[in-house]
Amino acid sequence: MIGKGILGLSSLLFIGYGLACFYDPSIAASNAGLVMQGSSAFAEIGAMYGGLQMGFGLFCLIAVINSNYYRAGILALFIVIGFVGVTRLISQIIGSDEWTSYTVGALIYELATMVITGIVLIREKSDFSDQAN
Repeated sequence: MIGKGILGLSSLLFIGYGLACFYDPSIAASNAGLVMQGSSAFAEIGAMYGGLQMGFGLFCLIAVINSNYYRAGILALFIVIGFVGVTRLISQIIGSDEWTSYTVGALIYELATMVITGIVLIREKSDFSDQAN
């Protein structure tokens, strides 16, 4: 139940934010303190903050709906979002004394998601092992 909950929440967040950033890439750029110069920058921010996030959100939604993708969805959240959170934290500590609300909010979501999905993976390990056999 917790696993489907975090997959569902992540799906909504990624698809919603992805759609917003695809529609207006300056949303992501301004939140992250980036300046877009030229059409390549516009396309890059639109693709990475729009397309990638919508695609990952759709994968999370599929993992909620189709049990064949559930474990892959949980594992993807743990690895991908966990690495984003850990590297964001390290980069923030190394790079700046300024902690913005965007960075803090992102870290809370990313690190909490990593912990929750890690717990789900540990708790359901025997269930997953049984399904493989």
